[in-house]
Amino acid sequence: MQLLIVLICLLVLVVLALIAAVVIRTLTFKSKQTVVKEQVSYPIEKDEAAGRLAESIRIKTIFDVDLSLVDYATFRKFHEFLEKAFPLVHAKLEKKVINEYGLLYIWKGGDPGKKPVLLMAHQDVVPAADQGWKYPPFAGAIGEGYIWGRGTMDDKGSLMATMEAVEFLLKAGYQPSRSIYLSFGFDEEVGGTQGADKIAEYLKSQGTQFEYIIDEGQAVVKGAVPGTAKWVALIGTAEKGFVSLELSAEQAGGHAAAPPPQTAVGIVANAVAKVQNNLFPIRITEAASGMFDYIGPEMPFSMKMIFANKWLFGSVIKKRLMSGAAGASYRTTTAPTMMSGSPRDNVLAQRASAVINFRILQGDSIQSVTSRVKRLIADPRVSVAPFGPDRTEPSPVASATSPTYGIVDRTIREVLRDVLVTPNLVQGKTDSSHYTGLSDYIYRFVPERLPVEELASLHGYNERVSVNNYAEMITFYIRLLHNSCD
Repeated sequence: MQLLIVLICLLVLVVLALIAAVVIRTLTFKSKQTVVKEQVSYPIEKDEAAGRLAESIRIKTIFDVDLSLVDYATFRKFHEFLEKAFPLVHAKLEKKVINEYGLLYIWKGGDPGKKPVLLMAHQDVVPAADQGWKYPPFAGAIGEGYIWGRGTMDDKGSLMATMEAVEFLLKAGYQPSRSIYLSFGFDEEVGGTQGADKIAEYLKSQGTQFEYIIDEGQAVVKGAVPGTAKWVALIGTAEKGFVSLELSAEQAGGHAAAPPPQTAVGIVANAVAKVQNNLFPIRITEAASGMFDYIGPEMPFSMKMIFANKWLFGSVIKKRLMSGAAGASYRTTTAPTMMSGSPRDNVLAQRASAVINFRILQGDSIQSVTSRVKRLIADPRVSVAPFGPDRTEPSPVASATSPTYGIVDRTIREVLRDVLVTPNLVQGKTDSSHYTGLSDYIYRFVPERLPVEELASLHGYNERVSVNNYAEMITFYIRLLHNSCD
């Protein structure tokens, strides 16, 4: 009996110690948000700037996988427009045209001993039909406080805001201490192999190394991060890799009235089911876990307690992550996207195929994904091969504790009021994937405000940016260059 009492007492002490540890870790889970002395603003002529962005939208710079469908004249027209819209940029910066349509601008800094910085964007936009839009997608309309049209978010808004910022600084007589590079590819939406990749090749041939690179990839969202109602600025410190694999099987074909035990289509369908029914495991990597540490302290106490004690609540966190789209940041994703077989319903396919797209988490690779797919299928009748030329390994992770991250973080806090800032993982692919090796610090962030209800307008209907937010974007780039180059 005495032993039982002792054991109960020990158990109570362990539980109390556990509770105390959880409470102490929660109370000491302090905010990582940068404190700035004051908000920064500049005398931006926002209506004039909005007008220039609207004019850029009217130039249909659409690139296509089929090069015969590309209207290259629109890109030449866009270049002419940039020369007219930003005369000081073109008078004072060195301009290089790479592979006919890629643009590289170089603003020489005063101190050649300092590494330059690189700001990226892309000229091309995805196609859009008029149906379903409040204003035609290429009308460049300004109304209801917004600039409307394809490219306002992705990615002419960023390109034009960058150019506005540099033009503003030149007009003010500013001279940066370090060189500033601006890089604008023209085929990002189809992989960037003709634009960003060729520009990166040129920079590598020159032996250029950058203090940091900043490209598109993440934005300032509201309502998309559970546990907070505030605006959250997501800085992409890494992006996932990309590969599509084609699964195919061949048979003799014939009439559907006399089928074999399993047709080519059935073989491939069974292979797809095996892969889709065995998803990659959830893994909390460095790039994706930063949000726990940066947003966790800002959450209500119950959520704060969970993220402050990952050692105890790891299984709870993983269970929450496995539900919904949020899980895409914590696993290599599996998405069957294409299938083909016989051209007729009564003819057996001589060849059937399916394509599965994988967005690869850090720690996995194209090789490991391919090996896993073959192992899951375990059917010698099914061939597995890469589909299409576009494939990239997961990017390295840029530190969120480096001085360069601190510059981007502080700039956001100085320009965008009442916003939380956090590192994050980019699930898609950006042009910056071609720039690996040119800097240890590649960040993916555009200061566009995106309420959760407007996220669908990216590549969808009614893409738009508010006139006020566009002025914030210009202010951000001005301040970023000041903070980087003073």
